[in-house]
Amino acid sequence: MRILKSIGLLLVIGMAYLLFWPVPIDPVSWKAPVNAGYVGEFAPNEKLADLKRIDIGEHTGPEDFALGMDGKFYVPTHEGVILRFDPATGLSEEFSRTEGRVLGVGFGPDGILYAADAYDGLYGIDQSGNATLLTDTVDDGSRIPYADGVDVTSDGQVYFSDASVKFGAKANGGTLPASLLDLLEHGPNGRILKYDIKSKETTSVLEGMSFANGVALTQDQKHLMIVETGTYSIWKMPLADPQSAKQIITNLPGFPDNIKREVDGTFWFGLVSPRSEPVDNLSESPFIRKIIQRLPSAIQPKPQRYGFLVRIDEDGNVLETLQDPSGNYALVTGALTGPDGKLYVSSLTEPDLAVLERE
Repeated sequence: MRILKSIGLLLVIGMAYLLFWPVPIDPVSWKAPVNAGYVGEFAPNEKLADLKRIDIGEHTGPEDFALGMDGKFYVPTHEGVILRFDPATGLSEEFSRTEGRVLGVGFGPDGILYAADAYDGLYGIDQSGNATLLTDTVDDGSRIPYADGVDVTSDGQVYFSDASVKFGAKANGGTLPASLLDLLEHGPNGRILKYDIKSKETTSVLEGMSFANGVALTQDQKHLMIVETGTYSIWKMPLADPQSAKQIITNLPGFPDNIKREVDGTFWFGLVSPRSEPVDNLSESPFIRKIIQRLPSAIQPKPQRYGFLVRIDEDGNVLETLQDPSGNYALVTGALTGPDGKLYVSSLTEPDLAVLERE
């Protein structure tokens, strides 16, 4: 009898925990679009299966890169180090260090490397590798807790994303845990910011996004392409009228991440993971999503290993996809062609950079 009472008490405690224990998220009800999966223009292929790994030493998570005038890639890593990688030799060296977590990098017309650090804000890094924190606060007084993607116009305007004003990367155990919290909540916590190099002003130009991620200017620099991870979509925002931004791709079959412009004006972005069926099915059930947040982390939804790159034009037309269903090189974030004509590929978590020889 005592054993039954003890079991009953444990069940009551467990049920009370699942139903009432405080969690950091306040899920928003939304209707996820029906996921058609990997069909049509997203039909599976193995074009990414021949990726070759590039050793970057003890560093991990080469999530983005910028190609310098010297023909070298500048690659931020999980350890707060920005590497300078030379495609000609295959060797990398430490270029700079912020001690935070730089996610996006882009060169300005002044030769400065602008770096969106998810822990600290926006840095400017000179050609000697000296890093200076430029801004961690918007002019309205709000902090920048999750700087993410970045690109720079030729007249000195730095556009960068603040992925989540609620779930800062540093305050929530890192970029991946913070992103999972924001995506499960699905709140309008993301925004696009602009930093003026001359005036040093930081302003918010577009708000209310569900995890604003990678950004890239169009070739004529009249629009900004924006990855909104939480809605599986890509936006196109006129710089002259940010509020008229519109989605040009919707209902992607995975979670989009960084986006990079090629010299021909097309764009590469990565799908870091296929969509989660449980998360989609519970999009209109915020209470149950709270219960999921109370479950042990080991059984909560997590990214799946599947390599996936998408190339589009600036109108959102899908030009090609490169995939590796085996997920040998996974959580792919983006790609960019190097001076040698090879396609270099980045990842959220891998311990290596990767390269693909293109015909």
